[in-house]
Amino acid sequence: MSPVLRLGLIVATVTVAIDQAFKIYMVDLMAGYPYGIKVTSFFNLVMVWNSGVSFGMFAGGETTRWLLIGLSLAISLVLVVWLARAHQKILGYGLGLILGGALGNVADRLHWGRVADFFDFDLIFMRWPAFNIADVAIVCGVILMLIENLFLEPKSTRK
Repeated sequence: MSPVLRLGLIVATVTVAIDQAFKIYMVDLMAGYPYGIKVTSFFNLVMVWNSGVSFGMFAGGETTRWLLIGLSLAISLVLVVWLARAHQKILGYGLGLILGGALGNVADRLHWGRVADFFDFDLIFMRWPAFNIADVAIVCGVILMLIENLFLEPKSTRK
C-alpha cells in the first residue's frame, strides 16, 4: 500500500468517525430543541433531514435513497482508485476528506434513510442551506485538490 493511499484512508476513516459521532450527539441534543439553538446573530444549530443531495435537490423516497447510496459508493470507489495512484500528500488529504465526507453521508442514508444537517448560517445577503461535518470535509477536500492542482503540481506535468 502506497503512503499516500494509507494517508488518504486514515483521513477518510477519521473523517467518518468524527462526522458520525457528532451526528449521533446532535440528533439526540436537537430532539430537545425543535426550533433550533441560536448561537450568534448569524449562526444557528438546527435539525434538518435531507433526503436529497446538495440544497435538497432530487429529494425523494426509497428509490432515490438507494440510488444516491449507490452513486455515492461508486464515486467512493473511484476516489479510492485515484488515491491508490496519487503521489502527493496534499492530494491524499484532499481525496481522503472527500471520501470520508461521502461515506459519512452514506452512513446517514443507511442508518436514518436521509442525511442529518445541523449548521445554519444566515448571512445578511443570503441564508446558506444547512450542512454537516461531512459536507465541510468534502468542501475542504476539494479546496486542497484545487491548491494541489493549481499551485503544487510539478511544472513538468503542466500543459
